[in-house]
Amino acid sequence: MSKKGSCVLCEPPRVKYALIREYIGEFSIVMMCRSLGVSRSGYYRWLGRPQSDRDKQRAWVKEQVLDTYATFKARYGAPRIAQELKELYIPCCTNTVAKVLRLQGLKAHNGKSFNYGGHALTMHNVADNLLWRQFGASKPNEKWTTDITYIWVENQWLYLATVMDLFSRTIVGWALEDNMTEALVTKALQMAFNRREIQPGLIVHSDRGVQYRSQKYIDFMAKHGAVPSMSRKGNCWDNAPMESFYSRLKVELIYPEQFSSIEEAKSGIFEYIEIFYNRLRRHSSLGYVSPAQFEKDAAMAA
Repeated sequence: MSKKGSCVLCEPPRVKYALIREYIGEFSIVMMCRSLGVSRSGYYRWLGRPQSDRDKQRAWVKEQVLDTYATFKARYGAPRIAQELKELYIPCCTNTVAKVLRLQGLKAHNGKSFNYGGHALTMHNVADNLLWRQFGASKPNEKWTTDITYIWVENQWLYLATVMDLFSRTIVGWALEDNMTEALVTKALQMAFNRREIQPGLIVHSDRGVQYRSQKYIDFMAKHGAVPSMSRKGNCWDNAPMESFYSRLKVELIYPEQFSSIEEAKSGIFEYIEIFYNRLRRHSSLGYVSPAQFEKDAAMAA
């Protein structure tokens, strides 16, 4: 909150008030008002005013920037994030993205200043890539793929883990939590195992995230006769179907809805996956039928 070198001091009072509100709980209001050159009385008056359309737009753009930053696991800086948002028809220039990242103290992990700790280079329990981008399957429960995505809701991150059957693109298991742990991915896989009748040899593909390399998760898969497969290092295209699903989820649900609470997010994601995506949404790769209809047609033809 130091004045020295801070471009925030040049901003209008309402921007400073918004910054103060964002950091409530981390710094005292007295100290922040003094550092930013605004009065406490002015800040409290501002709190009682309805948020302007312009402020709402800025807050929405900020959420999209942070969400994209997390989606690409801090690998993208301002230029690439701005390009991703442009592809989603979200108006946002590189300078705006850079400012949001700077105020949040965020940097892309591909810069020289990023320090990779020794633990980041240690890769235990890495499985071979058994799919090699062969995303087709001849029957249900032959090849599954799984991953985690980040969702920004009510000033915090939620983490969604999903499991997809590559035969029909059905989401067979999912879990939503406020932490990204081995328990999260296990919970999603447990739902999938509970729902489907699987045979030994089922391939479950993921990236090399630490959650998927945990011994508990690997033992859990082995207990059910599943075989792990993992993408090559840093290659998101090795899990393209899941990346595509997350892209649609965010464009069709997360961005338009702008959930204001965790419960709203959970309800919305349930409706999207279980009702719309699995049972109603027509997929071009399936001949423009839903995953549920595709599996039903395949069962009748067998």
